[in-house]
Amino acid sequence: MGKKNLEEKCLSQDVIFEGQILRVQKDTVSLPNGSTSTRELVRHPGAVAVVALQNEGLLLVRQYRYALGRDLLEIPAGKLDGGEAPLECAQRELREETGYRGDLTPLGVYCSTPGFSDEVIHLFKAVNLVWDPLNPDEDEFLEVEIIPWQKALQMAKKGQIQDAKTALGILLVQGESE
Repeated sequence: MGKKNLEEKCLSQDVIFEGQILRVQKDTVSLPNGSTSTRELVRHPGAVAVVALQNEGLLLVRQYRYALGRDLLEIPAGKLDGGEAPLECAQRELREETGYRGDLTPLGVYCSTPGFSDEVIHLFKAVNLVWDPLNPDEDEFLEVEIIPWQKALQMAKKGQIQDAKTALGILLVQGESE
């Protein structure tokens, strides 16, 4: 049995909004059965996120997320700046958000919300952390918290960490040791 053609082809694009971080567009597409439909998309430059381990603890940042109207506990993360390599960005974000740099290894690349966005997140693990701070972005206000690794793992397994990249990063690091 052959593989079905599921590809949709873009017929036209209409840019609805172009901002500093993202672009919103409405595309008309041709479906595999020949019909047409529309797709509303958010175009994003991509991001990084870092599972930073210090001794038996996980470095997390607490920051207010305006879209949700509350603060969240997350692994350090940020968007790629024009042409920046993911590894370089991960080291910069780790230093800006926690004050530490470390030895980074990739955990994988993941699609955050493929139903409407092309954002991909490059996940890294950081170990051997050394204090080497960079100034945070002007519009970034956060607090660093160190959570014991086993507690963070249980929180991720029980759905108590609501940020998807954070829960996924924790579970991927745990999976490395199994």
